[in-house]
Amino acid sequence: MINVSMFRNHGDITGFEITGHAESGPYGHDLVCAAVSAVSFGAVNAIESLCDTQPEVAQGGQGGYLKITLPGNLDGIAHSKAQTLLEGMQVSLETIENEYSQYIKITQM
Repeated sequence: MINVSMFRNHGDITGFEITGHAESGPYGHDLVCAAVSAVSFGAVNAIESLCDTQPEVAQGGQGGYLKITLPGNLDGIAHSKAQTLLEGMQVSLETIENEYSQYIKITQM
């Protein structure tokens, strides 16, 4: 099971943590895991590129773990862009969860 925790402070997303493996298919052919990875890494890459910032990133050595924390000192425009990108990521992950709820669970913290 993939567990996604979205961290919020006063409604704003401050980061997220993804743990676990979907195990919805054989290694290298797990579509749920591939989708979650693509969506989450795409969001992080977009934040780095479009917001010109480096979030704090922690990854597990064998996969199955990704934690991102936004810097607290983002200016207004970068903060707004990061929020839009992270909200979009959450919507995409919720779409995956709606179809494959036995493999992914999203919580708000």
